[in-house]
Amino acid sequence: MSFQIEAFQNRYLAPGTTTVDAILQVTATAPAAGGNAALVVGFIIDTSGSMEGERIQAAKRAVLQAIEMLDERTTFFVVAFDATASVVVRESRATAANKIHAHGALRDLKAAGGTAMSTGLAAARTLFSRTPDAIREAIFLTDGKNESEKPAVVATELARCAGVFECDCWGVGTDWQVGEVQEIARGLLGKASLIPEPSGIGQAFAAAMAHASQKAVKDVRLRLWTPQGAEIVFVKQVNPTIEDLSSKAKVVSPLVHEYFTGAWSSHEARDFHVSIRVKPGNAGDEMLAARPSIVYLEPAAGSWQEQEVKSPKARIFASWTQDETLSSRIDHHIAHYTGQGDLAQAIEQGLEARARGDDGGATALLGKAVRIAYVSANAEMTQRLAKVVDVIDPVQGTIRLKKGVEKAATMDLQLESRTTKRVARGGSSA
Repeated sequence: MSFQIEAFQNRYLAPGTTTVDAILQVTATAPAAGGNAALVVGFIIDTSGSMEGERIQAAKRAVLQAIEMLDERTTFFVVAFDATASVVVRESRATAANKIHAHGALRDLKAAGGTAMSTGLAAARTLFSRTPDAIREAIFLTDGKNESEKPAVVATELARCAGVFECDCWGVGTDWQVGEVQEIARGLLGKASLIPEPSGIGQAFAAAMAHASQKAVKDVRLRLWTPQGAEIVFVKQVNPTIEDLSSKAKVVSPLVHEYFTGAWSSHEARDFHVSIRVKPGNAGDEMLAARPSIVYLEPAAGSWQEQEVKSPKARIFASWTQDETLSSRIDHHIAHYTGQGDLAQAIEQGLEARARGDDGGATALLGKAVRIAYVSANAEMTQRLAKVVDVIDPVQGTIRLKKGVEKAATMDLQLESRTTKRVARGGSSA
């Protein structure tokens, strides 16, 4: 597999200006040529008392259907948790015989007890740790609050799991806490999503299996070289979701930092906002502010080989000029993603204001969100907002809060607030 990297920026700065911003568009361009990557998939399923009935039955069916999708080269396991965790199906190759065994093991799974999410994560970490050379993907499902342990216990376990496996999370129904599940997903480079009804679990798990099976390379890192005297202000993933990677930097050398992004599938695309502080320059000065590259592990002849992709199109420059018509321009990629960040913040703060009864603040913030979503042609977010507010004038952001909004609509809006649309050449989102 290879990668294309391209930087978009306005390289021209007014004299004395010290901050350089750029959007890096990174696209995986071809399937891995050296062989298929080993894949391990783990299912982490809530079996607490609130799952009893339709939810536990739907979850078992979904897990079995997902396992049926796996080919024999893939390894899988199933972990159940309530106040404690148990291994329902130990790590097994997805052979016909092992799939039949999984059917039997899951048949008698019951729902009972409290909810301690860290126990399920810890059990999965132990199993994933036995296959350090594989791409390791987890599916986490819950339906309730993490009532049987303190939040710090989950945070500690997430720190242990980071780098061991990646995890997408789903909450079924509306009795779970968005923040709790988002913390797990973000800590493990995944995404948290809502499944309103148990009947939707199967479809969600099937999509997750299709996505996991496409993973081709692992340990993909955005590497940034900056010259002596320069400082990285922040690095954020801005597409497909907004995630601040700044605190996760690995210092390779005084001039080189890496930002871990996990396993990628062929043809996957992500965008990153990089901000660099450089020494101030005078009109006519020019410098290379950063040289990005992508480093990753690719399967080859039964092992993993580190590869690095560099591109002249990815270099970030700073050029100082007295021409204000040049220095005042804002690159449309940067403007787009700055707007998407403002959109996410307006939604999150607007929902918080609504929850505490501040209708005036909620109206102003969610109206701002409607205006940004409309102007940026983010149709999906516009539709989600319309389930929570009555849109009177999207251009001006004039809205009215809806009464009796379904909790699922509010949760879905909160969960998807950081999902963005990629900006294409010419300024439109894609």
